[in-house]
Amino acid sequence: MATTPQAPTGMKAVLALPDFRKLWAAQFVSVFGDFLALFAVISLITFRWHGSPAQITYVLVSYMLPFAFISPIAGVFVDRWHVKPVMISSDLIRGFIILGMLFVKDVPQLCMVFVTLAFVSTFFQPAQSITVRTIVPTENLLAANAMMTQAFYIVRLLSPVLSGALIAWLGERTCFYLDSFSFFFSAAMIWTIQYSREPAPGHKSIKGFFQDLTSGNRFIFTHHTLAFVITSMLAAMFVMSCLSPLFSIYVRDILGLAGKVGTVWYGVISSMVGVGMILGTTFISKFAKAYSKKAIVIAGLFICGGGVALLGLFKYLTAAVATTFFMGFGIAFVIVASQTVMQQETPREMLGRVSSSFMSVFSFAQVFGLLLSGQLAVWLGIRQVFLACAAALVLISGLGYQRHKSTSQAASAEAAG
Repeated sequence: MATTPQAPTGMKAVLALPDFRKLWAAQFVSVFGDFLALFAVISLITFRWHGSPAQITYVLVSYMLPFAFISPIAGVFVDRWHVKPVMISSDLIRGFIILGMLFVKDVPQLCMVFVTLAFVSTFFQPAQSITVRTIVPTENLLAANAMMTQAFYIVRLLSPVLSGALIAWLGERTCFYLDSFSFFFSAAMIWTIQYSREPAPGHKSIKGFFQDLTSGNRFIFTHHTLAFVITSMLAAMFVMSCLSPLFSIYVRDILGLAGKVGTVWYGVISSMVGVGMILGTTFISKFAKAYSKKAIVIAGLFICGGGVALLGLFKYLTAAVATTFFMGFGIAFVIVASQTVMQQETPREMLGRVSSSFMSVFSFAQVFGLLLSGQLAVWLGIRQVFLACAAALVLISGLGYQRHKSTSQAASAEAAG
């Protein structure tokens, strides 16, 4: 009896899709431009305006807050609209907004530009999630999300060197021009993508709008798997944002490395997060062949927690490097698997709202992590903060494993009966 050959899966199969290649190229160039602009802003505040670390934090928080508060509202509209025009319009508008950086004179003006930029971006993100779900077959969604995440962290590794050179030779304005161009390039690539997706019908009354607004959260937290993965993402990103500002202090005070030596090793330790994430997104497709996506999320949390524990238990440089590597590796598992579960489990007509709710929780976790990290270090001490975060991640992964095990056993017993 002849068997039907299985469709190819994995990154090669995803790259064989012309529309996905265009979307990936648009993402890669656009994110690269964003990182150039971000480093230019940090350089502008630090070296030209002689600003404080708090001012840099204000700018970063200004960009994150619209995602936390506006994303759920944007998701309601994106579900009701054709997403391709939404993505193109968002890119074109952001291309012009970023040019406003050329005229800013102080940090409050920078914050206003970043708030406006983030507001427009809240419409792009759910539209992109819907597009990935539309143009990529279900069996290849994990590989597609891995590649989109991988592009982000490849850029994160490469952009500091290039942006530093550009700023030194040509000034910050060059980075802003390049970021603006990257948005126009992204819009042009998305315009060439050929796909159709019918918008979901929406309520026309104010009451109906608020029902749509809350439906994403209701769906997530009444769906056991989605509730777990979004909790996992929240925990992982809170820990990541909470610990990132403390790495430099750890290098200086705990490891006793100061001056140029401390700066070099701080750069190495920070970059290992990106290395871990890139490798994590490379290996995740292999793990997905043997384990469920929920199991991958649990494993990612445990790996991340184990890595963070190293930094709390040991005062060695190798432990610091291993910590950030394993944090990146584990978080890659959590983010990619969670995004894939969300896309697969969510009804198509609700994908914009649900993905926006994911983005909102993601952003809240980052904001709280940034704002609380310094105070937690004062209250507990740096090493104790690392140990507390590690314990929380391991606890959540343990609870998730027990629930996953009991659910699997119940499903097996039901199938046998």
